[in-house]
Amino acid sequence: MKSKLLSIALVLILLIAALVQISAVVHDRQTYRNIAIASVAQSLAGAQTLTGPLIHMACTEEWNVKVDKEVRAERREFVMAAAPAVLTVKGSSQLEPRSRGLHATQVFSLKAQLVAQWADTEALRPVALHVGSRMSCGQPILMMAVSDARGIRHASVKIGEQVLPLKPGTFFGSYPRGVHAPLPPGLARATPVEAELELELVGTESISVVPLGGDTRMQLSSNWPHPSFGGQFLPVERKISDNGFEATWRVSALASTAQQDVTRIDGGKGKSVCPPAIDGGMRGSCVEAFSVTFVDPANTYALSDRATKYGLLFIGLTFLAVGLFEFMKALRVHPIQYFLVGAAMSMFFLLLVSLSEHMRFDAAYAIASAACVLLLTYYASYMLKSWARGVPFGLGIGLLYGMLFVLLQMEQTALVLGAVALFVVLAAIMMLTRRIDWYARFRQTGQTGQPVQSVEVTG
Repeated sequence: MKSKLLSIALVLILLIAALVQISAVVHDRQTYRNIAIASVAQSLAGAQTLTGPLIHMACTEEWNVKVDKEVRAERREFVMAAAPAVLTVKGSSQLEPRSRGLHATQVFSLKAQLVAQWADTEALRPVALHVGSRMSCGQPILMMAVSDARGIRHASVKIGEQVLPLKPGTFFGSYPRGVHAPLPPGLARATPVEAELELELVGTESISVVPLGGDTRMQLSSNWPHPSFGGQFLPVERKISDNGFEATWRVSALASTAQQDVTRIDGGKGKSVCPPAIDGGMRGSCVEAFSVTFVDPANTYALSDRATKYGLLFIGLTFLAVGLFEFMKALRVHPIQYFLVGAAMSMFFLLLVSLSEHMRFDAAYAIASAACVLLLTYYASYMLKSWARGVPFGLGIGLLYGMLFVLLQMEQTALVLGAVALFVVLAAIMMLTRRIDWYARFRQTGQTGQPVQSVEVTG
């Protein structure tokens, strides 16, 4: 008996090593998928953040300083910026898959209409800091910044009925990527000023918007049914269905420092707009924004990795079931047979990963689990000397796979469901073996070399 227990322990160690290798395969495939997604982003465009519209103007102040009877000219250069009092954004995004080999990611195409209103442009009036200085300013510039300018497919802007030609770049601090349009001086001084900008933008993973207006409102709709809302502001209204989602944000400058962070006198050099993290939050010391991350629920590697974590538990429960059959029915199961049963259960996880690369995860799971259940039912019928024992054994394995599938689909409640299921299994084993005299059974096993059937174990 002692040698057999040691042999089974060795079998478990070998199977644990196999599960570790399978888990490494899953991680490698996940890494290849991430590389493929990064390749799409490098070839197309990455996560996008919209900052603007904003009017800014570069100025220079020159003055004379007398030092030791010498007159020396000094100067300072500064940038003034005026954020809109009201910013309204209406956008619609459509997502479609782009593939690199076996791996696909979702690429969005955003069509947005932005309306920015300035009640006045007093922020663009330069103030001299030195008496008698000479002030000169460049042309006012209306700009719209994006985090990845490669994604711009179309952009146009008009003020009133006048369409302004757009040029690449923004010429504004830490937000160099985007478009700009020089404004006629008279137009920039007019109050109020209203600019309408149409933008078609593509990218991957997420869309973020910086609430630059004194009052910023945004409406976004999409055909993607799995949004993750993040950033510093959640939508005030949202509606999610199988056909997509609709969300509405409303942010006041009283609740956000984004306007001050972007328009302060250094031209926004102190902070930058960071792309959102995977969970939708903002990383680092970044300008406040609200964002939508397009979560891909078809990430089969994440599901496969979670499934593999249950591998040792499944093998342990299976070995326990075989041991109970062997102990209570006077059977002899060789350690090699334990190993083959564990190997079949380990093979399930490798089948799941490989099949899910070519079909839907639920279909891959059904095929892999059905193959393993049928194989184990057939083998157990000979290992346990009876189809009457092999079929219930196979049904139990099928129940384990069904429970695992439910756990994978219910990520938020997986812990409580798993704990309850394990408690039920433990309770069932304790009820079935409640009348066994373990000392007598092991003593008899040591004398005869195999267990006996002299003890009744039920009711």
